[in-house]
Amino acid sequence: MAADSEPESEVFEITDFTTASEWERFISKVEEVLNDWKLIGNSLGKPLEKGIFTSGIWEEKSDEISFADFKFSITHHFLVQESSDKEGKEELLEDAIPQSMQDLLCMNNDFPPRAHCLVRWYGLREFVVIAPAANNDAVLSESKCNLLLSSVSIALGNTGCQVPLFVQIHHKWRRMYVGECQGPGVRTDFEMVHLRKVPNQYTHLSGLLDIFKSKIGCPLTPLPPVSIAIRFTYVLQDWLQYFWPQQPPDLDAIIGGEVGGLEFGKLPFGACEDPISELHLATTWPHLTEGIIVDNDVYSDLDPIQAPHWSVRVRKADNPQCLLGKKRAKFLSRSIRPPTTHPKPTRELEKSSQEFLANLYNQFKSAPSDSLTYKLALCLCMINFYHGGVKGVAHLWQEFVLEMRFRWENNFLIPGLANGVPDLRCCLLHQKLQMLNCCIERKRARDEGKKSSVSDYASSTSAGDSGKAGDASGQDHLKDTDKGKSWDSWSDSEEEYFECLSDTEELKGNGQESGKKGGAKELSNLKPEGRLHQHGKLTLLHTGEPLYIPVTQEPAPMTEDLLEEQSEVLAKLGTSAEGAHLRARMQSACLLSDMESFKAANPGCFLEDFVRWYSPRDYVEEEVVDEKGNVILKGELSARMKIPSNMWVEAWETAKPVPARRQRRLFDDTREAEKVLHYLAVQKPADLARHLLPCVIHAAVLKVKEEETLENIASVKKIIKQIISHSSKVLRFPNPEDKKLEEIIHQITNVEATIARARSLKAKFGTEKCEQEEEREDLERFVSCLLEEPEVSVIGAGRGHAGSIIHKLFVNAQRLTESSDEAASMAPVEEELKRTSSSEERRQNSGSDFPAPAGRELILRTTVPRPAPYSKALPQRMYSVLTKEDFRLAGAFSADTSFF
Repeated sequence: MAADSEPESEVFEITDFTTASEWERFISKVEEVLNDWKLIGNSLGKPLEKGIFTSGIWEEKSDEISFADFKFSITHHFLVQESSDKEGKEELLEDAIPQSMQDLLCMNNDFPPRAHCLVRWYGLREFVVIAPAANNDAVLSESKCNLLLSSVSIALGNTGCQVPLFVQIHHKWRRMYVGECQGPGVRTDFEMVHLRKVPNQYTHLSGLLDIFKSKIGCPLTPLPPVSIAIRFTYVLQDWLQYFWPQQPPDLDAIIGGEVGGLEFGKLPFGACEDPISELHLATTWPHLTEGIIVDNDVYSDLDPIQAPHWSVRVRKADNPQCLLGKKRAKFLSRSIRPPTTHPKPTRELEKSSQEFLANLYNQFKSAPSDSLTYKLALCLCMINFYHGGVKGVAHLWQEFVLEMRFRWENNFLIPGLANGVPDLRCCLLHQKLQMLNCCIERKRARDEGKKSSVSDYASSTSAGDSGKAGDASGQDHLKDTDKGKSWDSWSDSEEEYFECLSDTEELKGNGQESGKKGGAKELSNLKPEGRLHQHGKLTLLHTGEPLYIPVTQEPAPMTEDLLEEQSEVLAKLGTSAEGAHLRARMQSACLLSDMESFKAANPGCFLEDFVRWYSPRDYVEEEVVDEKGNVILKGELSARMKIPSNMWVEAWETAKPVPARRQRRLFDDTREAEKVLHYLAVQKPADLARHLLPCVIHAAVLKVKEEETLENIASVKKIIKQIISHSSKVLRFPNPEDKKLEEIIHQITNVEATIARARSLKAKFGTEKCEQEEEREDLERFVSCLLEEPEVSVIGAGRGHAGSIIHKLFVNAQRLTESSDEAASMAPVEEELKRTSSSEERRQNSGSDFPAPAGRELILRTTVPRPAPYSKALPQRMYSVLTKEDFRLAGAFSADTSFF
């Protein structure tokens, strides 16, 4: 056994150093990404313009790499700029330091209001960041941090990339980065310190200068001057001295004993709370040197009133409660319940360029703003929010349905609806109410016709002339009312006949039996009935009698759901010959009625006579020469009229000479009215909200547009156009998605909040109190910029008009915090400012005018040779930010590596 174990102990493992390790693979992947993004070599760009970090366009590219099983994301952030002209600069590229090192000293973009944190800390226009791919992953140990940093250094050296490369370490919320930038013979190390508690010696400029100089370690005895940029940020949170300008409800109209819903037609508007939570004032000293300013733990020359540059930003309240958007959202929530609405056909709506808002209901498929449906939608919306919710909506709807039935049974027209047939451009509920109004109109006309017929019958009976009264007296009343079907093969036996009492016997003996035979001689002997007026100079082709236009029934009005139902019925008939024939007969009911009316008005007429009046294009006339050589017009039916089994020919042969007043009604107003009333009665609150939501959105857009006109905000005008465009696309289709409706209401709420913010700022800055027109316009322009821009410069800083108002705001806030309410109300701010009018007195009192800065930011810059006196002079930079619970130092320290 011992002999067997001796050879095993002599076996040794051979390590193959030609196989790449995980570390080398990681470096290779980093180099591969840098090459793919073409970040090799030095590319000098144009000098940075002032404010370009905020106004310019930033783009980024991302990729994913891994170190063993740990995944990283690598992202390239860069400012989009035009390529610079490289002609004549070929010789300078070799000795030029990298672009990022030059950007460290640029003072045009200190403290950008909106940028990546590394841009704010180092002033870079381009950089690459390697960070853990997962949000919960973090590089915590020091050894791993050093390993990543060394990987970055090797990758930059191998590729010649001169773009700074950062590695994010620790937890992401800490925003800790370390990085490196390499150039020909130079290197910049990016280091960072992040503390929760601030050391006392670093709360002022002198202590930060000490740490900056010690970090540089410049061997030169007269240290080059350090350039300093300082910004103090003051936060104003106390608005108690200014009322929130939200108009209260009109209590006099509510409790004044008025009967009716005066307030229901007025939509509330505005925020329930102040939509501006904070005002941030940034006082900046952009160009200072250490010799001209003192700031230590005992004394400071940094007086915010004397700061050469002021800028302001406002912090908006998160999701302020807005009255208009809140009501729309609650009304939408009622419609999200599973609805049972009828399907609606899609219909393209014409967009009118003129009278855009007046015709907005065409786009939204809602209802005119002065209609009953529109007012009903507003009323239900207010009741849903203020007066009982869904129970109140159900109760009001029940009363509304009962009122509609009362008006139908008693022949009272529904107010607030346009005359005529249902408008298919409006919502279905509006069409139903218009249909009910049409039924009431027909019923009233028919009842009036019956009364006149009874009186005519009594007078004609006493006079012994029972056959002549109904023709003349009943035509005007029955012209548009007594409509019906007369095609025996198609009519339902349950259809009602409406005949004048004076013509009941005449109907039996007026040739209807002979009309079935279709003989022209028999028909020519009939007495003409139902004539409207003569048709110009046209005469009947065979008899030569004048051609009269008959009194006809109007087509039955239909709503879009009835049209959809009819289309489905016709589609179900199929494509067979029998189905096509039946479909044609169903669609020819109105044509048959008109033929019967025409035969009654023109005894002895033929199909050609009817076509000449009804469809002139189907009667073709041409000039021919007769036997005597005279040119005469000869006409005949068109080719489509001569097709065998033509529906027109079949209907003409079936039609009997019956005037419109004796025909069965094409439009049965009784049945249609009952269908409408039943449809209204079965609507649930969810269905009702779904029907009326387009009207509610329509009203909200009109209200927002009305309020915007008073404020004149450019950005709001653009958003309103987007809302109208979006809403018109969503609402024109049946049953829009709830998510899209919520997006529309969210957009309306954002506009409402923006207008409320504008009014809040105008009230705080007192734009209406300015006596001089020029000052008022400047102040309104300043307020408008606050809404649209992340940060706005104050013209004249603390000495300008806007600056003095901001100063007063802080003075009042300080008085409220430092003294009691009685002491704060004793001396007005204006008197205090007059009393301390001189600049020296204001400087002495400024300590109490402003609170302690919420944030202190400093940037220290210089150019010194490192690490030796004979090294190349390179840029050094350190950024410091101090807040109540945060302290950060971000340093970029460059060194000459030519001989080190």
